[in-house]
Amino acid sequence: LLNWNLTLGMTAIIILIAVIMTLVQKYATDQKTLREMKKEQKELQEEMKKVREHPEKMMELQKKQFAFLPKMMKLSMRPIIYTSIPLILFFRWFMDFFSVIGDPRFFGFLSWFWFYILGSIIFSTILRKIFKIV
Repeated sequence: LLNWNLTLGMTAIIILIAVIMTLVQKYATDQKTLREMKKEQKELQEEMKKVREHPEKMMELQKKQFAFLPKMMKLSMRPIIYTSIPLILFFRWFMDFFSVIGDPRFFGFLSWFWFYILGSIIFSTILRKIFKIV
């Protein structure tokens, strides 16, 4: 792919990696629980806006909100564990490949790393909306 057309090949690889990462994220996490937790956090934030003048109530709501953080981290860490090693290997391969062909620039100014980061953010955001991932 990359030898055929560098920009299109890299874009196809970015899309493929983003699809795989998104699917792993969707099926390795409990989406229903995450949605419920986000909904509860939004409700807590709305309550916090209402009780800004009462510091004791505000502290109580903040404690409730901080109680969600470890649970959410635990639920969202599994896909990171599954995808981190393959992603590191891809980055190593990209680094080796692009150093051999002379460190080309995408669109005239982006290195492969920044092209990957920007493309990954764009395509992952789109895919998360399509697959309705929290």
